Amino acid sequence: MLVHEVGFKRRNMEKLYDNRPIGVFDSGVGGLTVARSIRRSIPDEDIIYFGDTARVPYGNKSKDTIIRFAHEIVNFMIAKKVKMVVVACNTASSLSLQALKKTYDIPVIGVIVPGVKEAVKVSKNKRIGVIGTHSTVSSGAYVKELKKVSSRYRIFQGCCPLFVPLVENKMINDPVTFEMAGRYLKTFREKDIDTLILGCTHYPILKSVIGKVMKDVKLVDSSFAVAREVDSILRDKGLSAYGRKRSGKIKCFVSDNVEAFRNVASIFFKENLDIKKVIL
Repeated sequence: MLVHEVGFKRRNMEKLYDNRPIGVFDSGVGGLTVARSIRRSIPDEDIIYFGDTARVPYGNKSKDTIIRFAHEIVNFMIAKKVKMVVVACNTASSLSLQALKKTYDIPVIGVIVPGVKEAVKVSKNKRIGVIGTHSTVSSGAYVKELKKVSSRYRIFQGCCPLFVPLVENKMINDPVTFEMAGRYLKTFREKDIDTLILGCTHYPILKSVIGKVMKDVKLVDSSFAVAREVDSILRDKGLSAYGRKRSGKIKCFVSDNVEAFRNVASIFFKENLDIKKVIL
């Protein structure tokens, strides 16, 4: 009787493991910072990553175009049987997230709300800065979310367009990068902010540079907040793969130029990646 009970319990426990992967996508390689944080926080989970390298950057595209791209990518991921999707792109999160949530019945989350939650948690003087691409900043997505919390928050935004190419050209500790950070962040230093949201998935790679310019300012890397949100959602909805006794795997798909992606991906992910090119 005891043997049967143990066997029954084991079979039931096996049913609790949801081995389907988590889908993570970005316009290029930057979303690997989010995938990396998810992998570190919940290592049992498999991840499918899609980088839309044929159509990067998203920052200069229209809202309708971004929504179309996002639907094409999520449809690809649905075909791969993902159990949830993380829009690991600030531009796509700000412009397409609501449309995706209305279309699909699996959990879909972006990077903006988790980042805002973290900023609100750590800010003391309610003066918060946001840096990102032109599309992210002009969308006002971070401002809207912060205002939902309280109208008492003062939000200051700015674009840092050269940060992405500086990262992708591996100029992280180059004097030019420090010079550009000083120029971009000068206004924020004058605004007495105590918290700065890194509103682009490339920017965490420059955290040490930004930190030296913005001394005594808390830098919010949304990728860590996103990883916590993913873990919470998976557990709440019974979708977690926790405890299945093997480490998760990551598979990457790109829409163009595998080797170029692999070369830049080494900045974000310190392991060999399985990368394939696909046409959506």
